[in-house]
Amino acid sequence: MRGNIAQLMQQAQKMQEDMQRVQQELANLEVTGSAGGGMVAVTLTGRMECRKVRIDPGVLSDPEMAEDLIAAAFNDAVNKANAASQEKMGAATAGLPLPPGMKLPF
Repeated sequence: MRGNIAQLMQQAQKMQEDMQRVQQELANLEVTGSAGGGMVAVTLTGRMECRKVRIDPGVLSDPEMAEDLIAAAFNDAVNKANAASQEKMGAATAGLPLPPGMKLPF
């Protein structure tokens, strides 16, 4: 029984270290979402901080279209950041039995 507890404690410590490493990687990660065939691009970090917005000048002549393209590019970037986060977190928590729908970090 003691061996199991010690092993569990070692696994928990390793997972905690892996999670901290992954969180740092995500902070440094940058993803770019685009819309309108690249006419609008939004770059976010893995922590969903906006780093850059690029808008083709031709889009600015139609404000409604510009708004739609910016929103679409932002959503594309968020989806890419979430996918990268899930992939990295999945690798860090491999072997840890989590209930369905539960995500780390809490």
